[in-house]
Amino acid sequence: MKWPAHGANLNYLFEALKMPKPERIIDFSANINPLGPPPLLKEQWHQLYDRISDYPDPMGFLLKKRIAEREGLLAEQVLIGNGGAEIISLIGRMLSGKRVVIVQPAFSEYEKVCRVNGCSIEYHQLKPDHWEWADEGLDRKLEHADAMFFCNPSNPTGVYYPKTVVLHLLEKCATNNCLLIVDEAFYDFVPTYESIVEYMKDFANLLVIRSMTKMFAIPGIRLGYLLGDPTMIKEIGKFQPEWSINALALMVGEWCLSSENHITKTIKLIEAEKARLTDFYVAENFLVSPSSTNFYLLRDPSLEDQFPFYQFLITQGMIPRHTMNFVGLEGTWMRFAIKSPDANDQLVGAIVAWRNL
Repeated sequence: MKWPAHGANLNYLFEALKMPKPERIIDFSANINPLGPPPLLKEQWHQLYDRISDYPDPMGFLLKKRIAEREGLLAEQVLIGNGGAEIISLIGRMLSGKRVVIVQPAFSEYEKVCRVNGCSIEYHQLKPDHWEWADEGLDRKLEHADAMFFCNPSNPTGVYYPKTVVLHLLEKCATNNCLLIVDEAFYDFVPTYESIVEYMKDFANLLVIRSMTKMFAIPGIRLGYLLGDPTMIKEIGKFQPEWSINALALMVGEWCLSSENHITKTIKLIEAEKARLTDFYVAENFLVSPSSTNFYLLRDPSLEDQFPFYQFLITQGMIPRHTMNFVGLEGTWMRFAIKSPDANDQLVGAIVAWRNL
């Protein structure tokens, strides 16, 4: 069976499962803000029509300038991309033929782009159920590595590693002349997030990937950016096609950066729902990852392979994210986004029904 590589591909999922699609479904497989896009986007949407007939700024200067000012960086330290996925793809091209370490479990796109570009890959596997940072075996791997991918907070576990861990890794990587690529696609959901951007003044080997898709619920727009040393940013930018980011996305990006209140409301909702769900799971003897973001891993400890549980939830119209393509998980957990209170209540009802089988 060929599992879909990402969440939200529901037609492909049901085709692969050879199951009929229920009439009513709630998609817990896509980690998107349950509040939707910031209200400002809907209020100002009519302005976008006039942009359709104009070529976009190929440098995205205004958005780049806003991001740089927000992060205390130079504009030359910012590269805007067509979503975080394009940024990862561009990095993969730069790393063509190099040796790469991937901290697992992790977003499958790192390995995919590295393999397409002929990289040799080694894993640094973190262990369930808490996925705490561990150095065991890392020094040997970094001795010959050119780059390391580290997702923080982790997708799929949701575990967030404080900046002391990142600094520790930066120093190890710098000693071995190794690039550290930190994917912070979900950083803005973490209430205790500590910026690592300040380390860029001392470590030219640090790259930070950000996505605007998740917090601002704009997966159909596609927008992300990369932060790093100006020389490195320029080198990676050489692989990017002209007009990669359309004019609508550039304007939407500026509006999103003006939506701080939307972020505050989102975090408040996510934290409340996460606490409520975690209490329920613990009371019902499920295992749940110690997530700091807007998704989590769940496991029925009575099953090694979670497929029967997964299949049952799908028949109830509740669609988790499978973990078949996450190294070290391979179906032993399921990932769920935190949705609206009503959607989460329906998930709880389905899980109670599973327990009562």
